[in-house]
Amino acid sequence: MTNPSPFPADKSVTTEIDITHKRLLIAAQGYSELGLPDLALAELDLLPEGVNKSTIGIESRLSVLMQAKRWKPALNVGRELCRLAPDKTAGFIHTAFCLHEMGKSREALDLLSSGPAALKAEPTYHYNLACYEAALGNIEQARAHLNVSFAMDKSLKDYARTDPDLKTLALQEGKGN
Repeated sequence: MTNPSPFPADKSVTTEIDITHKRLLIAAQGYSELGLPDLALAELDLLPEGVNKSTIGIESRLSVLMQAKRWKPALNVGRELCRLAPDKTAGFIHTAFCLHEMGKSREALDLLSSGPAALKAEPTYHYNLACYEAALGNIEQARAHLNVSFAMDKSLKDYARTDPDLKTLALQEGKGN
């Protein structure tokens, strides 16, 4: 489960973002929300190289690509974010999600496990681990991570009920497990 925002909340950008750059980022967000990823990416392409290579530029591009379900290019951008900001949890969560969506749940699990310690404080981390473990057939580990995520954020229970990644857990519970 991940729902990236095309306009990251991270304000710790070393590159100066002026009003023109902010407008381009907001326009990209708008196009992405309207389901127009090519226009969103075109707006991001207008940003100067320094902004595009900053965490806010990379996160914005990653979010647009993920919303468009362009997993392979999103994976490349996500890996760049992990390299550039190894302490940022979003890079690891989003990059692992791309791997999972590409059918590489083992790699997704390994990537998340190698991320910063701060990940363990995020409900999405545990929820996504549950999804990856379920995809790998590790039902007990999946259930344990899911329970941790629910303890951290009760609203995830509603989401989990319809999440196709967790379908095997529901089937197991239906069999009395």
